[in-house]
Amino acid sequence: MVKQSPKQRVIPIKAVTDPNAKVYPRSISGLFQNWRIAFVWLTQIIFYGLCWLPWNDRQAVLFDLEERRFYIFDLVLYPQDTIYLTFLLLLSALALFLFTAVAGRLWCGYACPQTVYTEIFLWIEKWIEGDRPQRIKLDAAPNSARKLGKKTLKHGIWLLISLWTGLTFVGYFTPMRELLASIGLGSIGAWEIFWVLFYGASTYGMAGFLREHMCKYICPYAQFQFVMFDRDTLIIAYDAERGEARGSRPKQMADHRAAGLGDCIDCGICVQVCPTGIDIRDGLQLECIGCAACVDACDQVMDKMNYPRGLIRYSTENAVAQHYTRPQIVRRAFRLRTLLYLVAFLTLSAAVAWSLATKVPLKVGIQKDRSVLYREGHDGAIENTFQMHLTNASEQERSYRISVDGLPGIRLQGTDTASVAGAAMQDLSLTVAVEAGGAGSGSHPITFTIVDAGDPDTRVEQKASFWLP
Repeated sequence: MVKQSPKQRVIPIKAVTDPNAKVYPRSISGLFQNWRIAFVWLTQIIFYGLCWLPWNDRQAVLFDLEERRFYIFDLVLYPQDTIYLTFLLLLSALALFLFTAVAGRLWCGYACPQTVYTEIFLWIEKWIEGDRPQRIKLDAAPNSARKLGKKTLKHGIWLLISLWTGLTFVGYFTPMRELLASIGLGSIGAWEIFWVLFYGASTYGMAGFLREHMCKYICPYAQFQFVMFDRDTLIIAYDAERGEARGSRPKQMADHRAAGLGDCIDCGICVQVCPTGIDIRDGLQLECIGCAACVDACDQVMDKMNYPRGLIRYSTENAVAQHYTRPQIVRRAFRLRTLLYLVAFLTLSAAVAWSLATKVPLKVGIQKDRSVLYREGHDGAIENTFQMHLTNASEQERSYRISVDGLPGIRLQGTDTASVAGAAMQDLSLTVAVEAGGAGSGSHPITFTIVDAGDPDTRVEQKASFWLP
């Protein structure tokens, strides 16, 4: 017989007799349910409202793919700024590692779009069809005008929410007001129609039908989350030592411990309120999304039985097994792996913030005219031609002064200024001259300096090569 190391953990996977059975979550109230409601409102106010917020005569957040510009309040990003996308992905990964190692699946339970829209759809379902017993009874009942009417109304509202969600999603890529105007005029583009319908259908299908199947079988995070867990990770925990043996009993029972019973009265309400339909008393499971609905439900039952709260609670495996106090749980949250995640996250966040704060709102590209390596001007000077690409990353028109150095007597022929409209680009053809004999033959490094006439701190230096015969 092979002994199991005390550090090893077995994550129980409960046998599911019918994986296609519909889950009917029971309504619940309580502290954690209030937090879930608050996050539903917060996330949806941001998502539905941000595309309507005006900013600098445009939409505050707009990803303009056609013009290849991303607007995020005062920040204007171009394809050359894709490094920030890399930083964003790294920060997201570090945040995922950090929060999961400390507090498990809080994202899944409170802010994940799948959770949020499933919650919204359940509110509508409850409003039209009733709470859990009424919904079960209605689905089991034979078809009737009443049943058809309720189902039609429910799905009609679901579809309206889904379509508006798809429209809002597209509104971050096509300005929302322009998008609605194009719908009214019948001139909406094919790609906008496709993405409105695709995103709307995805919302309708995942929140209305797939629901817990997304969290249990489809979402990849559910499958690898335990790689980031350890015995000091905060989870929804059932205190088996206190709760077992389960069993019903009259509320007036004087001493249930004397009768061999634990605090769990085996009412099953913790299972009924679970949005994924699991029994948290079976231990830590892949399907648990950490929403704490079972905590609210169990606390209410404990209150009615005059037992202490916390039979099911946010805790850690070590805390439950070794009876840690809350300060001990908090102290153990600051362990080596979480501190490393935190330091990496804060360091990268500070670097990105500094980079954005010091970002110069001017981008310059220089390319030598390859058709003619050099030519002799009418005054005998040697001339090279360059193509300069200026990008004004601010939203106000800017004037720039251009200079060049690196060789004796080097100068620009013609204009040395340029004006570029806000959030626009401009190409210039520049002729640079050097007196014949001013340097040896071959390639010589030179430097172009572009300075904002209204803001001398905005300057860019760009290297190039000047050829002499």
